[in-house]
Amino acid sequence: MKPALLTYLHEVIIPRYKAYDAAHQPDHVETIIKNAMAIAKDLPVDLEMVYVIAAYHDIGMQHGRETHHLTGARILMEDTVLDQWFDKAQKQIMKEAVEDHRASQENPPRSLYGAIIAEADRDLDPDTVIRRTVQFGLSHYPDLTFEEHYRRLVEHVKTKYGHDGYLKLWLDTDLNRQRLSDIRALLVRHRQMKAKVRHYYETFSKKV
Repeated sequence: MKPALLTYLHEVIIPRYKAYDAAHQPDHVETIIKNAMAIAKDLPVDLEMVYVIAAYHDIGMQHGRETHHLTGARILMEDTVLDQWFDKAQKQIMKEAVEDHRASQENPPRSLYGAIIAEADRDLDPDTVIRRTVQFGLSHYPDLTFEEHYRRLVEHVKTKYGHDGYLKLWLDTDLNRQRLSDIRALLVRHRQMKAKVRHYYETFSKKV
């Protein structure tokens, strides 16, 4: 990794996430970078491109969640600072990978880069999924009671991660398959699920 590129990403780009909701802070980006690099290390890809895509993947959240993948792709493409390290073809691949990372996407990513970032962004550790969903709920629906937050969270997890959920795994990784199975098992362990949600709700509601 080029030191100047790393400095730019960690001192200019990633700090922008501090202005976003609690579920999309710099620590989330750092986790996705780590996930992506672990997935990509044995694949025929440019690791610097993977790193950049991961750093920019949610940068579009500043303009709203629904179109953040499109906005983020545009921000990356229009960032002329990146031109000193990547040519137009590389930037186009990175742009498309940011566009294709969203979990609700119906079609497969257009490149291996898009598949890597999409897979990395799943971050299917059950505790992480619950924590980030609670954080998002408290940031966007602060007036809901605990029971309302709990019902919203369970519905979201079922819709996204359940057996009929919209989330798709584009790369065949043992870790994500196992973690997805763990989430689905937790959905039917109601007492355990509610206890986890209450823990994070009580932890983060004090910070809102």
